Amino acid sequence: MTQASRTTKPRKNSAFKNLMSIHWWMFYCYIILFFGGASMARLPRDFWGRNSLYDFHKTVGVLTMALLTWRILTLLQVWWKKYTKRLPKYSPEWMQKFALHTSLYTFMWAVPVSGFFFSNSFQSNNVRFLGIILPDLFPQNSALVELGRNLHFWLAYTFLAFIILHTLDQRKVVKGFWRRITKRRTKSS
Repeated sequence: MTQASRTTKPRKNSAFKNLMSIHWWMFYCYIILFFGGASMARLPRDFWGRNSLYDFHKTVGVLTMALLTWRILTLLQVWWKKYTKRLPKYSPEWMQKFALHTSLYTFMWAVPVSGFFFSNSFQSNNVRFLGIILPDLFPQNSALVELGRNLHFWLAYTFLAFIILHTLDQRKVVKGFWRRITKRRTKSS
C-alpha cells in the first residue's frame, strides 16, 4: 500500500450514498410535515384553504412512506455489503445507535400509518396522493376519530423527540450541514 492510498479517506459505496440521499429527502419531507401539521391543526375549521393543506400534508405523508420503503431496501443493501464481510462489534455504543435508529424507523412507519388511521376513521376515501384517491387501510369509524387524532399527535411529537436525540448524536454532521447552508447563502447574497 502506498503512502497516498493510506492518507485518502475510504470511498463510500454507492448504496451508502443513495441511503444518505434518501435520508436528506426524507429530512425535508419531515420538516414540511411537522411545520405544516402543527400549523394546520391550529387553523379554524372554516378556513378556506384548510382542506387543500390537509390534502398536501397527506400527499407528503404518502411520499415519505414511499421514500421509507426505498430507504429500507437501500439500507438492507448497505447492511448486506457491510455485514457479510464482517459482523458488527456489539459494543454499548453500537447497541445505543442501533436502538436509536430502530426507534426512528419505527416512528417513520408508525406516524404515517397513524395518520392513515386518523383520516380513514374520520372519512372513507379521503387520503390522496397527487389527487389520486388511495384505498382505505382502515374502515371508517367515527368512534375512533379521537383515538386516531391522539395517536397521530403523540406519535409525531415522540418521533420529533427522537429526531432531536438523533441530531444531538450526529452533531458533527449537523455542523457540516449548517456550514454548507451558510456558505451557499453568503455566495448567493
